[in-house]
Formats: sequence, C-alpha cells, structure tokens
Amino acid sequence: MLTLYDAERCPYCARVRIVLAEKGVEWEAVEIDLDDRPAWIYGKNPLGRVPVLEEDGLVLPESVVIMEYLDERYPEPPLLPADAAQRALARLVVERFERPTPERLDELDAILVEQSYLTGTTYGLADIAYYPWVVRLALDDHEALADWAARLHERPAVASSWAWTSTARS
Repeated sequence: MLTLYDAERCPYCARVRIVLAEKGVEWEAVEIDLDDRPAWIYGKNPLGRVPVLEEDGLVLPESVVIMEYLDERYPEPPLLPADAAQRALARLVVERFERPTPERLDELDAILVEQSYLTGTTYGLADIAYYPWVVRLALDDHEALADWAARLHERPAVASSWAWTSTARS
C-alpha cells in the first residue's frame, strides 16, 4: 500500500493526489501539519516538505518526481505522451513551472487559446502540475485559462482532490 505524507492545503500535494486518483491507485494519507511539522518528517525528506510518497521501502519526496514515478509505475492511463520528443516537451513545461505571475498567466492563456491542454490536445502531467496553483487565482482577464481550469475541475480525479477549499470547487 502506498502512503502519502500529505497536507490538504498544499498545492504540491494536490498534484500527487490528482495523479493517484487518475491512476485509480489506493493509498493512505498521513496528514502533516505545515505549521507544526513533526521532527520525523525530516527523516523522510531532509527539507521537511511534503508531499512524500512511500512504497515498499522506497521514499520519494518532491511532487514532480513522485508524479513521474507514479506515471511509470502505474502506466494506465498514461499522463505523459508516448512519443519521446513530446514527453520531453511536456517535462519542459513542468520544469519551467514557477508560481504563476501575471506574465506567466498571460503566457498560459495564450497557449490555451491555441490548444486544449498545456502540451497539446491531451490532458497530462503538465496540466496537473499547474492546476493546483492556477485554480487559486483570479482569472478574470484570462478566459482560455479559466475555461481550461473549469474543464479540468470536471474530471473526477481533479474534483476529488479539492476537499480543502470551497474556492477550488466553484
């Protein structure tokens, strides 16, 4: 059984919860209070951050590493493209992630005017990586981005990951 050291309000944890739900993988959560982190969490991640995934003695910190591990470990449904070049481009989108700034929102909105998802016509890890951040922002001037967020929120795996906030559900 997978164990996720989690914090409901953490957007990085939300990424991992979405991937787990998309994959239909059973897991148990160990809730970490971000305002009062237990000392033992530093044994799982020296930085003391969540998420941390544990499975059969393997301990993985960092949301991007965990998301890619889960996509490889549980290949259905795939969240990265089959084509190596497209996979690399999807990883590049995720790698360039920064907490969205007004300029980054403009860039994302422009991408989504041209295509349905951040890496083309198929939903995947790049969308999952950005969604927990974007959904927290006012998107009044970013219609394509707001439409994208609404479409993603209709996915059961995405919607189920948002129990922590009513604003993410609206």
